[in-house]
Amino acid sequence: MSRVTNAVIVGAAQSPYSRHPPEGTTTGSVLADAFVRVLEATGIRREEVDGLGVASFTLVPDRAIDLAWKLGLRPRWLMDDGNGGVSGIQLIQHAMRALDAGDAETIVLVSGDHFTREDFTRLVDNYNRTTAQYLAGIPHGGPNALFAMLTRQQMERHGLERADYGRLAVAQRRWAGLNPVAVYRDPITLEDYLAAPIVVEPLGRLDCVPVVSGADALVLRAGGDGVRIRALRALHNWDGQEGDGLQTGLSQIAEGLFADAGAGPEEMDVVSVYDDYPAMALAQLVDLGYVPDGDLSRFLRERIDEGRMALNTSGGQLSAGQAGTAGGTIGLVEAVAQLLGQAGDRQVSNARLALVTGYGMVLYRYGGCANAIVLEGPS
Repeated sequence: MSRVTNAVIVGAAQSPYSRHPPEGTTTGSVLADAFVRVLEATGIRREEVDGLGVASFTLVPDRAIDLAWKLGLRPRWLMDDGNGGVSGIQLIQHAMRALDAGDAETIVLVSGDHFTREDFTRLVDNYNRTTAQYLAGIPHGGPNALFAMLTRQQMERHGLERADYGRLAVAQRRWAGLNPVAVYRDPITLEDYLAAPIVVEPLGRLDCVPVVSGADALVLRAGGDGVRIRALRALHNWDGQEGDGLQTGLSQIAEGLFADAGAGPEEMDVVSVYDDYPAMALAQLVDLGYVPDGDLSRFLRERIDEGRMALNTSGGQLSAGQAGTAGGTIGLVEAVAQLLGQAGDRQVSNARLALVTGYGMVLYRYGGCANAIVLEGPS
């Protein structure tokens, strides 16, 4: 983003995540619930909403227009996005341009999914044509197996042990204990982490993001008070799946992102990185410049274990849960709450700047998409 946008984020809300949602729950119902909650949180009337963006894997065969109809909306701007972990920032990228162009004045962005066990199996085996054609028949075990291989590569490159990854999981669970809507809030120790059953070596149960049902929502308006967008950059398919997967597109856009923001990585008061697996959270932090000497083990001990970095303060997906495409929005909802001073017991003191990343959409071996946004709280 090389120019200033007038768009601001005026509020965020979440339809509570649940591992075992009530009978009758549907993807449409959790998205609608998030929509209603964000209007209540911001005091905006339904009639004022003239733009709707939707991100979901399981809303199909319905689309954004079907949800708009069921919500009673008559939008002038409408968008569907199915790009998983980058969908939240990507929706903002398009919504802010629509607001600047006058295509809408008040846009609600909703993302989320409801999964049954069968739904998730179908999604994993038919994630894209490449997966269905080359991987599903093995069977390959879904993303756990792919990211187990990436984790092993990272361990060998950086001299990491399983306990190093446990420091991240334990720290995020501490944050989750302060978040009343996190699915997993009970504290865990490093010993608990190491004792958890192995899923795919070297990944244990606490390394694998728990699948839940739920939804998130954001409201953007054309100007006024709210959370300002200081910078936004994206780069997808940057290496054509020919790299080792331990670098993301963030490695190519970080310098420009921070230049646009007029602030460096250490000036971010709150950081939310996409955390489907600890290894990929660490890979993004390296790409963003938080580990300049490459010593991940020391970074984890000194910055994460000792609580010197406000990272994934909602508990992240590893403890709050991954509600499908809401995984691309959970960091945004948390950043907005922190910057508006609405984070309750986990509020970071004097939080002014927040960095949020998106990552994902496994094309074959690893995620092909990456984006990031820097947000500034109202003065």
